[in-house]
Amino acid sequence: MLYHKILEKQIQKTLSPEQLSDPQIQRLLQMVDHSYYNFERDKQLTEHAFLISEKEYQDVVHRLQSLNNIYNQSVKKLKDAIIAHDPQASLIIEKEDNEVVNIIAWLEKQIHKSKETEAELIQAKELAENGAKAKSDFLSVMSHEIRTPLNAIIGIAHLLLQDALLPSQLENLKALNISAENLLRLINDILDFGKIEEGKIALSEKTIDLHQLVENIKTAYHIHAAERGNTIHLKTDSNLPQYVLGDEVRLGQILHNLVSNAVKFTCNGHISIQLSVQRTQDDHVTVYFSVTDTGMGIEKEKQHLIFDRFTQANSDITREFGGSGLGLAIVKRLVALHNSDIYLSSEPGRGSVFSFAITFQKGKPEMCTQKVISGNSDLSGIKILLVEDVEFNIMVARKMINNWNGAVDIAENGAVAISKIRQTEYDIVLMDLQMPVMDGYNATLHIRNFNTIIPIIALTASASSDILQRTRELGMTDYLAKPFKPGELYEMIYKYGKKAGG
Repeated sequence: MLYHKILEKQIQKTLSPEQLSDPQIQRLLQMVDHSYYNFERDKQLTEHAFLISEKEYQDVVHRLQSLNNIYNQSVKKLKDAIIAHDPQASLIIEKEDNEVVNIIAWLEKQIHKSKETEAELIQAKELAENGAKAKSDFLSVMSHEIRTPLNAIIGIAHLLLQDALLPSQLENLKALNISAENLLRLINDILDFGKIEEGKIALSEKTIDLHQLVENIKTAYHIHAAERGNTIHLKTDSNLPQYVLGDEVRLGQILHNLVSNAVKFTCNGHISIQLSVQRTQDDHVTVYFSVTDTGMGIEKEKQHLIFDRFTQANSDITREFGGSGLGLAIVKRLVALHNSDIYLSSEPGRGSVFSFAITFQKGKPEMCTQKVISGNSDLSGIKILLVEDVEFNIMVARKMINNWNGAVDIAENGAVAISKIRQTEYDIVLMDLQMPVMDGYNATLHIRNFNTIIPIIALTASASSDILQRTRELGMTDYLAKPFKPGELYEMIYKYGKKAGG
């Protein structure tokens, strides 16, 4: 049997062959041999562990040195960045040996300042929001207060124009009517601009007859253009689709403002309205619109100013031609709502070209709502309840409806209206919103509890999106904004009253 090399040497020196053959001595030698091997193993393990620990120690030292270098570089970069941002910070950071502590102190100070600034910004935001709401409320109140008497002025002027008049009286009435409509346009521009700034205007999507729309606009300005010695021409591309889906009111507002400006700043010249197809793709079409005039033109350096609110290219323009300076500002924002932009090409004395392009989805003829033709002005068989508290407005509406052969009953407030609707069968209700005793909102709420069929048309002088949303929520059928034109009142009664009255 082979033993550990050290034990072998000892056996050869001390034991004889006879002794080696003794079983007890063999057992003793095996135990000693086992001890030798255990000792050897432990020794090797200890030496190996020491070698590993030494290597790891060196690695740790190397890593610590690297981290210290990175730390020092980071502190330096942070310090340099802070001083570059705020040179005065060096007075705090470098005043003692421990720069890190000073940097942390400076950062804590900046965090505190940042929180104070944030609190100030939140307060400023709240003040701005309160100011915007106050402005919106003020405009709404002023709109109501101005529109209410203006409704009577426009209505009475219309009624007087139906009578046989002397030439001088006719001229005076036309001047009165034009002035009232100019005032109404100004009020609408101010309110629309406020709604656009507040993001409260969303484009609707209904079928538009493009050809009819621009033809109506041309007709609307034909007389005024002729008075200034101008002619208006309409050019439409043969490939232009008849119907598209879009917001007819806002598109009309854009074109009305552009054509109105062209007529106003042109004398003894020409105005051209042009529509052409710029691009067609699948069921979409991009239409190019332009309004060209041969008027006074605008200097290049002043062209960017005319799209700012309450701004004219020249201060003399306001005195000579009038205007609020809101028209083109509204045009620019309404075109932007269509994901487009308005472009101007102009030279002084050679006229101007305003142009823009809008992409529409193509529409279909059967989707187009037919407009009521009110030429015959006949509301025979339609019984109307007018809920109104202003005597002038009652007088105007009553005369208009009687002239159209309609039957009208009056309720001076919402409470009286509820009582009359319970007792009498009406075909349509024209409901003013702001009245004493009971307003139009509460009256409608009560009426809808016992009559869900009768059309209720809101008559409002404050046609804001919030008010219109509330009228829908309460179950009103539609609305008519004051001051309304006689044709608008007739069409509203004819549209809903005929359905009920048959």
